[in-house]
Amino acid sequence: MLFKSSSLFALSLCACDAACQITKTINWSPCTQNGTLPIECGTLTVPLDYVNTNSTATLDLQLVKLSAVKRPKKGSILFNPGGPGIPGRDFIAGSVAPSLLIATGGYHDLIGFDPRYAPPLVCGFIAFLAPLLNSSDTAIGSTWAAKTVFAETCYKNAREIGELVGTGYVARDMMQIVDALGEDGLLRFWGFSYGTALGETVAAMFPHRMDKVVLDGCLNPHLYYAGIDVEGVTDSDKSFDGFFTGCVAHPEACKLARDGLTPADLKQEFYDVLYSLKYEPYVARIDGNATVLDYNVVKGIVLSALYSTSTWPILAAGLHGLVVRNDTELAALVSLQLGIPGGAFPNEGPEAYLGGIRASDVRFRSNNLTSLYPLLEQFFAKSQILGDVLSANLLTYAQWPFRAKGGYTGDFRVKTKHPILFVGSDRDALTPLVSAQNASADFEGSVVLQHGGYGHTSLGQPSLCTAKTIRAYFVNGTLPAPGTKCEPTFGLFSSTTAEQELAPIANFTKRTLGRDEGDEDALLSAMVRLSTWD
Repeated sequence: MLFKSSSLFALSLCACDAACQITKTINWSPCTQNGTLPIECGTLTVPLDYVNTNSTATLDLQLVKLSAVKRPKKGSILFNPGGPGIPGRDFIAGSVAPSLLIATGGYHDLIGFDPRYAPPLVCGFIAFLAPLLNSSDTAIGSTWAAKTVFAETCYKNAREIGELVGTGYVARDMMQIVDALGEDGLLRFWGFSYGTALGETVAAMFPHRMDKVVLDGCLNPHLYYAGIDVEGVTDSDKSFDGFFTGCVAHPEACKLARDGLTPADLKQEFYDVLYSLKYEPYVARIDGNATVLDYNVVKGIVLSALYSTSTWPILAAGLHGLVVRNDTELAALVSLQLGIPGGAFPNEGPEAYLGGIRASDVRFRSNNLTSLYPLLEQFFAKSQILGDVLSANLLTYAQWPFRAKGGYTGDFRVKTKHPILFVGSDRDALTPLVSAQNASADFEGSVVLQHGGYGHTSLGQPSLCTAKTIRAYFVNGTLPAPGTKCEPTFGLFSSTTAEQELAPIANFTKRTLGRDEGDEDALLSAMVRLSTWD
């Protein structure tokens, strides 16, 4: 999940000698990353290379802990907010800390860790700036060339660690954390988006050590490691169609809605304007600054907005400005550009993380651009809105110079000690419900909770039903009945303001967090706050 954030932390590397031993415990000490609740910071030294038994090099994982507020304690929950590459400490130590305690029931210590993705691969921004594949007749070739330079630069600058940042090694790091916590030796985990691939991997590698594991916004692990995940855009167009349907249904909250226009009319109008930007980009002048809005920028903004329905009124206002060429209204569209993947990644931008982690994980490679065209066409045919956005990953994978060491090579057909809870949204533009269902089919006893909302993961359009189900699972181990579906609590283009939604937890303290978990208003408010984490 590509949340917007700024990393406060860094990873340090060292080479072990007689004075540098791998630590087996975490030394916690107070830190000040959160202003309302006590947060502790810690480090854990782990092997840099798990496969090379002759290596004595280590790295220090950076962690934070938010302590449980209720008794008896039920162990710790580790989190991965997605990416790949989002710093886990920012997620736990940020302003959503009270919301996470409410969402999980308050009986667990919450652990955030920065995965071994930092320092990032020093590769530059050239691949991130490459055009989308349908933006022009020459875009595919230009992007292929940019990704070639990107891969070669990464190899030149990061060849010593390029094989050591894959998901298999992060899974081992997680189990090192579990061991160092000194609890029951079992992993409790909540992973979002890419975090589900990490969760599926660690569960397949260590099935006998899994306790409660929630995988929210699921990737199909087989397609993730194959590197050709056309399934991922299954519901992209359905999700974007919901934007236009919701707009027409709530014209009072949707600037784009106008008398006599149907959802299909608005959709066609959008694509007419979008395609015109290929040939004649619009220069908006906002607050005295000139900003170019072309096909690439607008599609990137739409991608950003598809993460959370809370941004849809802003997107609608901005798109209306684009249609009528109103620069004042276009300020709303440009504001969403800040949420484009990139803001969440320190120093190098998302391509350094996508390459270092996912491209190293996947098996797909090719040195022939022509051979990729049939695969690209599958993406284009599957989704009009995101097909040419997400298919560009293939051009990275094909040329990637590193293959992650220590990756999982099994078939994922395992039985975990405690069944996994998969959460899949049936209108998720990036991780469709079918991927959750296909993943669950491999893990014996697991259950898929169907979340009936738009946006990415269950946080994209919060549901009290979904929140209560996840909390009950963490607190009591209770799984929903197979086929359970939860509908979102707030509709599209809701008239309820963010301030009203967040009011129940606006002044929460450690003392109020310790109250009985029956406060549904507080739980729903917590999920809304999580959905807007930045």
